[in-house]
Amino acid sequence: MVTQETTKAPNNRRRDLTRYLIAIVALVIVNVLVYNYFFRVDLTEDKRYSISPVTKQMLGNLPDEVFVEVYLEGDFPSGFKRLQQTVRETLDEFRIYADGKVRYEFYDPGSITDEKKRTEFMTLLAQKGIQPTNLKATEEGKQVERLVFPGAVIRYKGKETIVNFLKGNLAATPDERLNQSVEGVEYELATAVRKLAFQGNKTIGYITGQGELEYPHVTALLGSLQEYYRVAMGDLDQIPTLDGLDLIIVAKPTGTYTEADKYKIDQFIMNGGKAVFFVDALNANLDSLGTGGTFAMPYNLNLDDLLFRYGVRLNPTLIMDLNSGFIPLVTGYSGGRPSTEMINWRYYPVLNKFSKHPITRNLDAVYGKFVGTIDTVKATGIRKTPLIYTSPYSRIMQAPVPLTLEEARMEVNPEQYQAGEQPVGYLLEGAFTSLFRNRRAPAGVANTTVKEQGVPTKIAVFSDGDLIRNDVNPRSGQAYELGFDRFNNITFANKELAMNTIHYLLDSEGLINIRSKEIKLRPLDRVRVQEEKTYWQVLNLVAPIVLLALFGITRYYLRKRRYEKF
Repeated sequence: MVTQETTKAPNNRRRDLTRYLIAIVALVIVNVLVYNYFFRVDLTEDKRYSISPVTKQMLGNLPDEVFVEVYLEGDFPSGFKRLQQTVRETLDEFRIYADGKVRYEFYDPGSITDEKKRTEFMTLLAQKGIQPTNLKATEEGKQVERLVFPGAVIRYKGKETIVNFLKGNLAATPDERLNQSVEGVEYELATAVRKLAFQGNKTIGYITGQGELEYPHVTALLGSLQEYYRVAMGDLDQIPTLDGLDLIIVAKPTGTYTEADKYKIDQFIMNGGKAVFFVDALNANLDSLGTGGTFAMPYNLNLDDLLFRYGVRLNPTLIMDLNSGFIPLVTGYSGGRPSTEMINWRYYPVLNKFSKHPITRNLDAVYGKFVGTIDTVKATGIRKTPLIYTSPYSRIMQAPVPLTLEEARMEVNPEQYQAGEQPVGYLLEGAFTSLFRNRRAPAGVANTTVKEQGVPTKIAVFSDGDLIRNDVNPRSGQAYELGFDRFNNITFANKELAMNTIHYLLDSEGLINIRSKEIKLRPLDRVRVQEEKTYWQVLNLVAPIVLLALFGITRYYLRKRRYEKF
């Protein structure tokens, strides 16, 4: 006689076998789908593991293999390790979206055992532009220091470029600066890959003819721009039109623009051209002060109406700022020789207040020299974004401004420096209206048909012509790096500001918008961490074992109850 229990046993076995086969088939189907249809899901609130669509598109079109040497190998404290891990994860994403055409390797320069070879290698990295950094962090209540080379060398078809990962504002805390560096990893790597693998097809025109900065003093900027774009220099008086250019740079003009000159610039912008103006309203020069001083008087540039029509006005003023740089002054004589001391010069503001725009996000301080104020005026349809400000402790001097070196020696009265934060740079975006609307074209221009309403475009205006001026070594004639203050041996972020501005104006793909990426810091309570360290260590060690044991015991008894009748 066949009992009900004996009948159930084969049925249960068949049911279990069927479930087992279904699971195997489902697993095979899922693996086939995953292999053929790649996708990733980033569940973090700030999308810290996501690669931007423009980067994915660029990597998907990568023609050949890119190799990245990263010098962030080694045992780092947690803050540095986070930067290291972010670089590794980003490169992993690059490799996936580039279909394996991005390869990388991490190196530790300090692991070279031979001291001579280690020194030579570190010197080579420094010569390439990857400077060592002695970073500090707090681990378990102790200060930890480590010499790191926070950079990489990227190679492509015999060409190479360097990437520095340690970015951000020096005024921030070490943790905040490391977080700013983490936020910028994707942008730094993507920009370097684009520079090497994709030949730029945009042309920048550096305008001359009205006393602009001469070539030796813009060598640093133009040299950096040539890595991304074609750069041409030309006298505006001798050029019929600005057709064929994508962007023009007007850098500290001192001469007068004719109506024909302004017409060429105006019609270039009306047709979608981009422009960056670095303009001084007053004639102020430290070298011309002498012993008796001088007065800073307005230039006769004849540009006021052009910029006014576009939405900004450069005022005939100079800004003094308590947050400023230093200049060498003779304070006395010793043994017949002059004794020099670095004195605070309040006409050289250190600009360290920025908007959250991609151009200026996480930017370090910028060095200004004889900066004026800038206002916005009504311009229909134009979006005006302030980019950079003075400190709150500023003072506005109306022209004519008396300039004397004795000013640097005078005691500061804080009550005079209450003008607040002053914007000194604006981004203007939209469809501009021509200065020559309802007017005839000036005599002598090639194209006499006035385009009165422009197509959407972008321009930037800064009220400091020296923002892009690099100093020149008086002995060797070699140009210093843009932003380098040779008297104080400090490099400011002037070049990064100028490059970011131009990249933004010319970036039709939107790669620079990656700089808007924000990763929120969620610091732990260090006191609680120290007090509860042992508790959490034991919990994380014991809890998984206990849970696994409970799962095993429960499963054992359930199976025993299920099959004990058979």
